[in-house]
Amino acid sequence: MILFKKGKAIQHHIGEINKTGLKIGWVPTMGALHKGHLSLIQKARDECQQVVCSIFVNPTQFNDKKDFVKYPVTIEKDIQLLAEQGTDMLFLPDLEEIYPNGTDGLEHYDLGNFDKIFEGKFRPGHFQGVCQVMSRFIHLLDVQDLYMGQKDFQQCMVINRLLQLLNSTIKLHRCPTEREPDGLAMSSRNIRLNDAERKDAAGIYQALNYLQNNLITGPMEPILNEARIILQKKHFIIDYVAAADASTLYPVEFWDGQQLVALIAAYQNEVRLIDNVLLPS
Repeated sequence: MILFKKGKAIQHHIGEINKTGLKIGWVPTMGALHKGHLSLIQKARDECQQVVCSIFVNPTQFNDKKDFVKYPVTIEKDIQLLAEQGTDMLFLPDLEEIYPNGTDGLEHYDLGNFDKIFEGKFRPGHFQGVCQVMSRFIHLLDVQDLYMGQKDFQQCMVINRLLQLLNSTIKLHRCPTEREPDGLAMSSRNIRLNDAERKDAAGIYQALNYLQNNLITGPMEPILNEARIILQKKHFIIDYVAAADASTLYPVEFWDGQQLVALIAAYQNEVRLIDNVLLPS
């Protein structure tokens, strides 16, 4: 695995690979890697001849600065995991490399409704930060395929919107969420949970399972409310429990057969967790 810290260096290297016609897959991360990330690396390896992973904890997407400070950093372990997985390139830039002029007064993207609902509502500015960093990486990494996890369902829709705005030809692959044996979605934030919080955290998947198993034609609120009760019994503080059209992310109050995505965001103490499932599954 070749490690790059400078944008010009990896840009040149990828340019040389592109001359050979080999397809390059990219997995963007903020580090603290787990099996979910590694499943994306494996998917990219299965479908592309070269794989690049980026690790960069992006400050502009943290609406809560305390969350940014507490974000786990395990870079030595991450490098080892990526090498063992057969990753070809690791891009590990510092803040100045990505934002040479600082992070004030950055560009704004027209994301339609995506930055006003669900994660956009509860984390104001978050998706603008995601787009700001991803646009810079897209400029540097001239790849063909991009791999992201379904756990960040709304973010995947935002990135698709960004690719359209940038007239990019990169293809986004939304890959299934990797889960722990009790159903908890794998996340870098999970390591911040203490033992009691970790046990209760499985309730978020139990609530989603309830929605899967009890979906019937008609109003959504009764089963959404039952899912909220499940979370409250597991000591969650809820941001939202909602159902939306899976293709537009518009909230759905009455189900008549369309593909839905059930979305949950809730706190175990100070740790905010998100998850989702498609309905019907």
